[in-house]
Amino acid sequence: MARAGGGRVAGDNPGMTDKPNTPESVPHPRGIRSYVRRAGRTTVGQAKALESLGPRFLLPYQSSPVDLAQVFGRAAPAVLEIGFGMGEATAHIAALLPDTNFLCCEVHPPGVGALLKRIGEQELANIRIVEHDAVEVLDHMLPEGALAGAHIFFPDPWHKLRHNKRRLVQPHFVAKLLPRLQPGGYIHCATDWEPYAQQMLEVLSAEPALRNTAEGFAPRPDYRPLTKFENRGLRLGHGVWDVVFRKT
Repeated sequence: MARAGGGRVAGDNPGMTDKPNTPESVPHPRGIRSYVRRAGRTTVGQAKALESLGPRFLLPYQSSPVDLAQVFGRAAPAVLEIGFGMGEATAHIAALLPDTNFLCCEVHPPGVGALLKRIGEQELANIRIVEHDAVEVLDHMLPEGALAGAHIFFPDPWHKLRHNKRRLVQPHFVAKLLPRLQPGGYIHCATDWEPYAQQMLEVLSAEPALRNTAEGFAPRPDYRPLTKFENRGLRLGHGVWDVVFRKT
C-alpha cells in the first residue's frame, strides 16, 4: 500500500516507503496533504501504460463534484484508496472485488504507471486513478455519501515525535472523510508502526459517528493481501495492525 499520508509508498506497503511532506494536522497555514513528493523513475513499461491506458483510467482532478456512476460507467459501491504506491495490493483487491469501484489517489508518477500496467495485464475495469492529493479530492471532487469505504494502507508514520502532527489520520482529516461515507461505510487503516496504530485507534474511537468492528485492532480482512515487503517484515518479527471502523 502506500505511505499515503506520510512518506511511504502505498500499494506495495513496504513498511518503509514514501509520501507526504506537509503537516496534515489541525489548523496549518498550508492545510493537510495526503502525500510527500518522492524521487523515482518511470520505467519503459510504466510509460507505455501511461500512454495507452491513461486516457481511459486516469480521472483528471477537478474542483467540482463528480458523478462516480458516470465516471465508472455503472452504479456500484465506491471505495476511495489514499496512496497506493506501486499498486500491487490495489490491483489484487480490485480483481477480488469486481463489483466494487475503486477510486485511487496517488501523486507518484512511477506508481501511477505501475498500477496502469497491472490494470492492463489483469484486464481490470473497476479502477480509476486521480493523480492528485487525496485531501483535495475529498474536499472538491467527492459529493456527500459517495463512498462505501476508504482504504488507508501504510501511510507515512512520521516516526519523530515532533513530526507526529504530520500524520494523515487525525481528527481534522476524519472530519473531512466522514460526510463522504454512506451510512454503514467503512474506514480501513493498516500500519506497521505500532505508535501510529494506537493513534489511528484513538482518533477513530473518539468519533461518535464511527463504531469499531473489533475489540481494539481488527484481524486483517481477507481482501487485503500480504505484500512481499510485509511478509519480509513479519519474518523479521515486525507487527502489522489493521483498524476497521464503520459509520453508524
